[in-house]
Amino acid sequence: MYNELTKIDLQKMQEELDYRRITLRPKLLEEVKVARAFGDLSENFEYKAAKQEKNRNESRIRFLENMIKTAVVIEDRSAGDTVGLYDKVTVYLEEDDEEETWQVVTTVRQDVLHGLISKESPMGSALLGKKVGDRFYVQVNKGYGYYAVVRAIEKGEDDGSAALNRY
Repeated sequence: MYNELTKIDLQKMQEELDYRRITLRPKLLEEVKVARAFGDLSENFEYKAAKQEKNRNESRIRFLENMIKTAVVIEDRSAGDTVGLYDKVTVYLEEDDEEETWQVVTTVRQDVLHGLISKESPMGSALLGKKVGDRFYVQVNKGYGYYAVVRAIEKGEDDGSAALNRY
């Protein structure tokens, strides 16, 4: 589930939350106050921009608080020869006749463009528990899916290098 997080995910979220509350919030409030002093609020772009940034920060704070409050802490308990959380996996895609390498991460750290796929994505969930040589089917939606083969597994761990997603 989306609220299944590692201890490092929670730590990173708490650090960002503390920064946003203690450092960023007062700074953004001051920027709103300064922009308000520029005069007519109906034509004051600086005021509108400062308010938007303040509201984005408050929204992110609420998101982080909710994620931390509802989090279920998980750990990787995969065997040494099976795909688990934070493992790098090389997969042969039969339909495309090419290999791709991905690292399976939690949903709040996914970044497909940098090879980080969520454990809840179609490929991520299909990969978990597979061994080298396993052929498996990835169901993308009701009408489409494809076959893939695990070519290599490089065991990994959550070193904290993958950043939290923004929205």
